[in-house]
Amino acid sequence: MTMGTMTTTKTLTMDDLLKEESATGLENGVTVEGTVLSLKKHEALVDLGAQGVGIVPRREIGFNRNLKEGDKVTASVVEVELDDGYSLLSLRKALKDRGWDVVDEIATSGEIIDIQPYDANRGGLLIEYEGVRGFLPVSQLSAEHYPRVGSSDKNEILQRLNSLKETTLKVRILDADRKNNKLIFSEKEAVKDGLAERFDKIAVGDTVSGVVTGVVDYGVFVIVDGIEGLIHISEISWERVSNPADYVKSGQTVEAKIIAIDKDRLSLSLKQLQDDPWLSELEKFKKGSKVEGTVTRITPFGAFVQISPSVEALIHVSELGKEDADPEKVFKLNERKDFKVLEVDKENRKISLGLAK
Repeated sequence: MTMGTMTTTKTLTMDDLLKEESATGLENGVTVEGTVLSLKKHEALVDLGAQGVGIVPRREIGFNRNLKEGDKVTASVVEVELDDGYSLLSLRKALKDRGWDVVDEIATSGEIIDIQPYDANRGGLLIEYEGVRGFLPVSQLSAEHYPRVGSSDKNEILQRLNSLKETTLKVRILDADRKNNKLIFSEKEAVKDGLAERFDKIAVGDTVSGVVTGVVDYGVFVIVDGIEGLIHISEISWERVSNPADYVKSGQTVEAKIIAIDKDRLSLSLKQLQDDPWLSELEKFKKGSKVEGTVTRITPFGAFVQISPSVEALIHVSELGKEDADPEKVFKLNERKDFKVLEVDKENRKISLGLAK
Protein backbone atom coordinates (compact mmCIF):
# COMPACT_ATOMS: atom_id res chain seq x y z
CA MET A 1 0.00 0.00 0.00
CA THR A 2 1.43 3.26 -1.06
CA MET A 3 1.17 5.99 1.43
CA GLY A 4 0.56 9.50 -0.06
CA THR A 5 2.21 12.65 1.29
CA MET A 6 -0.04 14.37 3.79
CA THR A 7 -0.27 18.19 3.77
CA THR A 8 -1.05 19.95 7.03
CA THR A 9 -3.19 23.08 6.65
CA LYS A 10 -2.86 25.75 9.41
CA THR A 11 -6.12 27.13 10.67
CA LEU A 12 -5.99 30.92 10.79
CA THR A 13 -7.45 32.67 13.81
CA MET A 14 -9.13 36.08 13.74
CA ASP A 15 -6.00 37.59 15.36
CA ASP A 16 -3.89 36.18 12.53
CA LEU A 17 -6.23 37.69 9.97
CA LEU A 18 -6.06 41.07 11.67
CA LYS A 19 -2.28 40.92 11.80
CA GLU A 20 -2.12 40.16 8.09
CA GLU A 21 -4.51 43.02 7.39
CA SER A 22 -2.49 45.54 9.45
CA ALA A 23 0.72 44.42 7.78
CA THR A 24 -0.58 45.66 4.45
CA GLY A 25 -2.97 48.30 5.73
CA LEU A 26 -2.95 51.15 8.21
CA GLU A 27 -1.16 51.84 11.46
CA ASN A 28 -1.98 54.25 14.22
CA GLY A 29 -0.24 57.58 13.84
CA VAL A 30 0.43 57.37 10.09
CA THR A 31 -0.71 60.13 7.76
CA VAL A 32 -3.05 59.20 4.91
CA GLU A 33 -4.73 60.98 2.03
CA GLY A 34 -8.28 60.45 0.90
CA THR A 35 -11.41 61.89 -0.66
CA VAL A 36 -14.51 63.02 1.22
CA LEU A 37 -17.32 60.58 0.37
CA SER A 38 -20.11 62.12 2.37
CA LEU A 39 -20.81 64.71 5.03
CA LYS A 40 -23.26 63.85 7.79
CA LYS A 41 -24.45 65.65 10.88
CA HIS A 42 -22.09 63.83 13.19
CA GLU A 43 -19.30 62.71 10.89
CA ALA A 44 -17.60 62.73 7.51
CA LEU A 45 -16.64 59.57 5.60
CA VAL A 46 -13.34 59.56 3.74
CA ASP A 47 -12.41 57.13 0.93
CA LEU A 48 -8.87 55.87 1.56
CA GLY A 49 -8.76 53.68 -1.59
CA ALA A 50 -7.25 50.25 -0.96
CA GLN A 51 -6.89 51.15 2.72
CA GLY A 52 -10.64 51.29 3.25
CA VAL A 53 -12.88 54.04 4.55
CA GLY A 54 -12.15 56.43 7.38
CA ILE A 55 -14.44 58.42 9.60
CA VAL A 56 -13.85 61.97 10.81
CA PRO A 57 -15.85 62.97 13.96
CA ARG A 58 -18.15 65.98 14.06
CA ARG A 59 -15.78 68.06 16.21
CA GLU A 60 -13.20 67.82 13.40
CA ILE A 61 -15.70 68.83 10.73
CA GLY A 62 -16.16 72.13 12.56
CA PHE A 63 -12.38 72.51 12.53
CA ASN A 64 -12.52 72.65 8.71
CA ARG A 65 -15.80 74.39 7.94
CA ASN A 66 -15.18 74.56 4.19
CA LEU A 67 -15.06 70.78 3.89
CA LYS A 68 -17.32 69.38 1.13
CA GLU A 69 -17.86 66.12 -0.76
CA GLY A 70 -15.12 65.35 -3.25
CA ASP A 71 -12.45 67.32 -1.36
CA LYS A 72 -9.00 65.82 -0.99
CA VAL A 73 -7.94 65.69 2.64
CA THR A 74 -4.92 64.65 4.65
CA ALA A 75 -5.60 62.94 7.96
CA SER A 76 -3.82 61.10 10.74
CA VAL A 77 -4.95 57.59 11.75
CA VAL A 78 -6.10 57.62 15.37
CA GLU A 79 -7.45 54.06 15.43
CA VAL A 80 -6.98 51.50 12.64
CA GLU A 81 -10.39 49.87 12.93
CA LEU A 82 -13.49 50.73 14.92
CA ASP A 83 -16.34 48.29 15.62
CA ASP A 84 -18.08 49.34 12.41
CA GLY A 85 -14.96 48.60 10.34
CA TYR A 86 -14.08 52.24 9.68
CA SER A 87 -10.75 53.81 10.58
CA LEU A 88 -10.90 56.75 13.00
CA LEU A 89 -9.18 59.79 11.45
CA SER A 90 -8.11 63.25 12.63
CA LEU A 91 -7.65 66.22 10.32
CA ARG A 92 -6.40 68.38 13.18
CA LYS A 93 -3.66 65.96 14.21
CA ALA A 94 -2.44 65.63 10.63
CA LEU A 95 -2.21 69.40 10.34
CA LYS A 96 -0.40 69.55 13.66
CA ASP A 97 2.06 66.82 12.63
CA ARG A 98 2.84 68.66 9.41
CA GLY A 99 3.09 71.87 11.41
CA TRP A 100 5.65 70.35 13.78
CA ASP A 101 7.75 69.34 10.77
CA VAL A 102 7.75 72.99 9.65
CA VAL A 103 8.40 74.23 13.20
CA ASP A 104 11.35 71.88 13.70
CA GLU A 105 12.90 73.03 10.43
CA ILE A 106 12.49 76.72 11.31
CA ALA A 107 13.82 76.21 14.83
CA THR A 108 16.92 74.52 13.44
CA SER A 109 17.57 77.24 10.86
CA GLY A 110 16.93 80.15 13.25
CA GLU A 111 14.74 81.82 10.64
CA ILE A 112 12.73 84.92 11.61
CA ILE A 113 9.01 84.39 11.01
CA ASP A 114 5.80 86.46 11.23
CA ILE A 115 3.17 85.49 13.79
CA GLN A 116 -0.14 86.96 14.95
CA PRO A 117 -1.23 86.35 18.56
CA TYR A 118 -4.84 85.17 18.86
CA ASP A 119 -5.15 85.79 22.61
CA ALA A 120 -3.27 87.01 25.69
CA ASN A 121 -2.97 86.35 29.39
CA ARG A 122 -0.91 88.09 32.08
CA GLY A 123 2.06 85.87 31.27
CA GLY A 124 2.25 86.61 27.55
CA LEU A 125 0.72 86.02 24.13
CA LEU A 126 -0.95 82.87 22.75
CA ILE A 127 0.12 81.91 19.23
CA GLU A 128 -0.94 79.29 16.68
CA TYR A 129 1.62 78.65 13.96
CA GLU A 130 1.15 76.03 11.25
CA GLY A 131 -1.50 74.36 13.40
CA VAL A 132 0.77 74.17 16.46
CA ARG A 133 -0.09 76.21 19.51
CA GLY A 134 2.72 78.13 21.18
CA PHE A 135 3.45 80.93 23.63
CA LEU A 136 5.33 84.21 23.58
CA PRO A 137 6.21 85.11 27.21
CA VAL A 138 6.20 88.74 28.33
CA SER A 139 9.92 88.41 29.09
CA GLN A 140 10.57 87.61 25.40
CA LEU A 141 8.82 90.66 23.98
CA SER A 142 10.95 93.33 22.35
CA ALA A 143 11.53 96.61 24.17
CA GLU A 144 9.01 98.21 21.80
CA HIS A 145 6.17 95.95 22.96
CA TYR A 146 7.20 95.15 26.54
CA PRO A 147 4.45 96.47 28.84
CA ARG A 148 6.29 99.07 30.92
CA VAL A 149 3.68 100.11 33.46
CA GLY A 150 3.88 101.81 36.82
CA SER A 151 3.91 99.61 39.93
CA SER A 152 3.52 96.45 37.80
CA ASP A 153 -0.24 96.98 37.46
CA LYS A 154 -1.45 93.54 36.31
CA ASN A 155 -4.63 94.85 34.73
CA GLU A 156 -2.73 97.41 32.69
CA ILE A 157 -0.20 94.75 31.68
CA LEU A 158 -3.02 92.55 30.36
CA GLN A 159 -4.56 95.53 28.59
CA ARG A 160 -1.25 96.25 26.85
CA LEU A 161 -0.88 92.60 25.84
CA ASN A 162 -4.45 92.44 24.52
CA SER A 163 -3.64 95.38 22.26
CA LEU A 164 -1.11 93.12 20.50
CA LYS A 165 -3.70 90.51 19.48
CA GLU A 166 -3.78 89.99 15.70
CA THR A 167 -0.74 92.27 15.36
CA THR A 168 2.01 90.91 13.13
CA LEU A 169 5.19 90.34 15.14
CA LYS A 170 8.56 89.13 13.93
CA VAL A 171 9.89 86.32 16.12
CA ARG A 172 12.35 83.47 16.38
CA ILE A 173 11.53 80.07 17.83
CA LEU A 174 13.20 79.86 21.23
CA ASP A 175 12.19 76.31 22.14
CA ALA A 176 10.47 73.58 20.09
CA ASP A 177 9.73 70.32 21.90
CA ARG A 178 7.40 68.11 19.86
CA LYS A 179 7.38 65.30 22.42
CA ASN A 180 6.13 67.60 25.20
CA ASN A 181 4.06 69.76 22.83
CA LYS A 182 5.98 72.87 23.86
CA LEU A 183 6.59 75.78 21.49
CA ILE A 184 8.07 79.07 22.75
CA PHE A 185 8.62 82.17 20.62
CA SER A 186 10.88 85.18 21.21
CA GLU A 187 10.48 88.63 19.70
CA LYS A 188 13.52 89.81 21.64
CA GLU A 189 15.77 87.35 19.77
CA ALA A 190 14.38 88.42 16.39
CA VAL A 191 15.11 92.12 16.86
CA LYS A 192 18.74 91.45 17.73
CA ASP A 193 19.51 91.28 14.01
CA GLY A 194 21.06 94.57 12.98
CA LEU A 195 21.12 95.90 16.55
CA ALA A 196 24.91 96.23 16.61
CA GLU A 197 24.81 98.26 13.38
CA ARG A 198 22.18 100.58 14.87
CA PHE A 199 24.33 101.14 17.95
CA ASP A 200 27.28 101.97 15.67
CA LYS A 201 25.28 104.82 14.14
CA ILE A 202 24.72 106.69 17.41
CA ALA A 203 27.01 108.30 19.98
CA VAL A 204 26.89 110.05 23.34
CA GLY A 205 25.82 113.64 22.77
CA ASP A 206 23.53 112.86 19.82
CA THR A 207 19.98 114.18 19.78
CA VAL A 208 17.55 111.39 18.88
CA SER A 209 13.82 111.01 18.40
CA GLY A 210 11.85 108.20 19.99
CA VAL A 211 8.43 107.01 21.11
CA VAL A 212 7.51 106.71 24.79
CA THR A 213 6.63 103.08 25.57
CA GLY A 214 6.14 103.36 29.31
CA VAL A 215 6.03 105.84 32.18
CA VAL A 216 7.02 104.53 35.61
CA ASP A 217 7.79 106.04 39.01
CA TYR A 218 11.51 106.34 38.33
CA GLY A 219 11.45 107.57 34.73
CA VAL A 220 10.36 107.15 31.14
CA PHE A 221 11.10 104.35 28.65
CA VAL A 222 11.62 105.35 25.03
CA ILE A 223 12.25 103.33 21.86
CA VAL A 224 14.83 104.85 19.50
CA ASP A 225 15.13 102.94 16.21
CA GLY A 226 14.40 99.66 17.98
CA ILE A 227 16.77 100.42 20.87
CA GLU A 228 15.38 100.92 24.36
CA GLY A 229 16.29 104.05 26.23
CA LEU A 230 15.56 105.29 29.74
CA ILE A 231 15.04 108.90 30.76
CA HIS A 232 15.63 108.82 34.49
CA ILE A 233 13.34 111.01 36.58
CA SER A 234 16.32 113.27 37.33
CA GLU A 235 16.82 113.89 33.58
CA ILE A 236 13.24 114.87 32.73
CA SER A 237 13.38 118.51 33.78
CA TRP A 238 15.67 121.00 35.52
CA GLU A 239 12.96 121.51 38.09
CA ARG A 240 12.17 118.93 40.74
CA VAL A 241 10.00 116.14 39.26
CA SER A 242 7.65 114.17 41.51
CA ASN A 243 5.62 112.37 38.85
CA PRO A 244 7.05 111.65 35.36
CA ALA A 245 3.50 111.22 34.03
CA ASP A 246 3.01 114.98 34.49
CA TYR A 247 5.59 115.57 31.72
CA VAL A 248 5.16 112.79 29.12
CA LYS A 249 2.59 110.18 28.10
CA SER A 250 2.86 106.71 26.54
CA GLY A 251 2.81 106.90 22.75
CA GLN A 252 4.21 110.44 22.69
CA THR A 253 7.17 111.20 20.41
CA VAL A 254 10.01 113.00 22.20
CA GLU A 255 13.45 114.32 21.38
CA ALA A 256 16.20 113.51 23.86
CA LYS A 257 19.96 113.68 24.23
CA ILE A 258 22.04 110.50 24.60
CA ILE A 259 24.06 110.85 27.81
CA ALA A 260 25.31 107.25 28.06
CA ILE A 261 25.28 104.02 26.04
CA ASP A 262 25.08 100.65 27.76
CA LYS A 263 25.50 97.37 25.88
CA ASP A 264 21.76 97.15 25.12
CA ARG A 265 20.20 100.37 26.42
CA LEU A 266 20.53 104.14 26.10
CA SER A 267 20.50 106.66 28.91
CA LEU A 268 18.64 109.72 27.69
CA SER A 269 17.94 113.24 28.89
CA LEU A 270 15.17 115.69 28.10
CA LYS A 271 16.45 118.49 30.29
CA GLN A 272 19.87 118.66 28.64
CA LEU A 273 18.23 119.86 25.44
CA GLN A 274 16.94 122.87 27.39
CA ASP A 275 18.79 125.84 28.81
CA ASP A 276 19.77 125.28 32.42
CA PRO A 277 17.63 127.75 34.38
CA TRP A 278 19.81 127.15 37.45
CA LEU A 279 22.57 129.19 35.83
CA SER A 280 20.32 132.14 35.05
CA GLU A 281 18.47 132.04 38.37
CA LEU A 282 21.76 131.79 40.23
CA GLU A 283 22.31 135.51 39.64
CA LYS A 284 19.43 136.22 42.02
CA PHE A 285 21.23 134.63 44.95
CA LYS A 286 24.24 136.53 46.27
CA LYS A 287 26.26 135.58 49.31
CA GLY A 288 24.74 137.29 52.34
CA SER A 289 21.35 137.95 50.73
CA LYS A 290 18.07 136.89 52.31
CA VAL A 291 15.76 134.45 50.51
CA GLU A 292 12.42 132.81 51.17
CA GLY A 293 12.04 129.10 50.45
CA THR A 294 9.96 125.97 50.95
CA VAL A 295 11.28 122.99 52.90
CA THR A 296 11.10 120.00 50.52
CA ARG A 297 13.11 117.33 52.35
CA ILE A 298 14.27 116.82 55.92
CA THR A 299 17.27 114.58 56.68
CA PRO A 300 19.45 113.91 59.75
CA PHE A 301 22.13 116.21 58.30
CA GLY A 302 19.85 119.13 57.44
CA ALA A 303 17.00 120.27 55.25
CA PHE A 304 16.63 120.92 51.52
CA VAL A 305 14.90 124.14 50.57
CA GLN A 306 13.39 125.14 47.21
CA ILE A 307 14.34 128.80 46.78
CA SER A 308 13.20 129.06 43.13
CA PRO A 309 11.50 126.69 40.63
CA SER A 310 14.90 125.34 39.52
CA VAL A 311 17.17 125.91 42.50
CA GLU A 312 17.28 123.80 45.63
CA ALA A 313 19.60 124.71 48.49
CA LEU A 314 20.72 123.02 51.72
CA ILE A 315 20.74 124.26 55.27
CA HIS A 316 23.17 122.02 57.16
CA VAL A 317 22.40 120.81 60.68
CA SER A 318 25.47 122.71 61.90
CA GLU A 319 23.68 125.99 61.03
CA LEU A 320 20.77 125.31 63.37
CA GLY A 321 22.52 126.81 66.43
CA LYS A 322 22.89 123.73 68.66
CA GLU A 323 25.24 120.77 68.35
CA ASP A 324 22.45 118.27 69.02
CA ALA A 325 19.82 120.09 66.95
CA ASP A 326 17.26 117.82 65.28
CA PRO A 327 16.21 119.09 61.81
CA GLU A 328 12.86 117.30 62.14
CA LYS A 329 12.06 119.38 65.22
CA VAL A 330 13.23 122.63 63.66
CA PHE A 331 11.47 122.30 60.28
CA LYS A 332 8.16 121.08 58.94
CA LEU A 333 7.79 119.66 55.46
CA ASN A 334 6.42 122.20 52.94
CA GLU A 335 6.66 125.14 55.35
CA ARG A 336 7.99 128.45 54.04
CA LYS A 337 10.74 130.22 55.95
CA ASP A 338 13.29 132.98 55.53
CA PHE A 339 16.93 131.99 55.06
CA LYS A 340 20.30 133.64 54.49
CA VAL A 341 22.62 132.65 51.60
CA LEU A 342 25.95 131.58 53.11
CA GLU A 343 27.78 130.17 50.06
CA VAL A 344 27.25 129.81 46.31
CA ASP A 345 29.23 127.03 44.59
CA LYS A 346 28.49 127.50 40.90
CA GLU A 347 30.82 124.72 39.73
CA ASN A 348 29.22 122.06 41.92
CA ARG A 349 25.72 123.53 41.68
CA LYS A 350 25.35 123.99 45.44
CA ILE A 351 23.97 126.78 47.59
CA SER A 352 24.39 126.69 51.37
CA LEU A 353 21.87 128.41 53.63
CA GLY A 354 21.64 129.59 57.22
CA LEU A 355 18.71 130.70 59.32
CA ALA A 356 17.71 134.32 58.75
CA LYS A 357 18.00 136.49 61.84
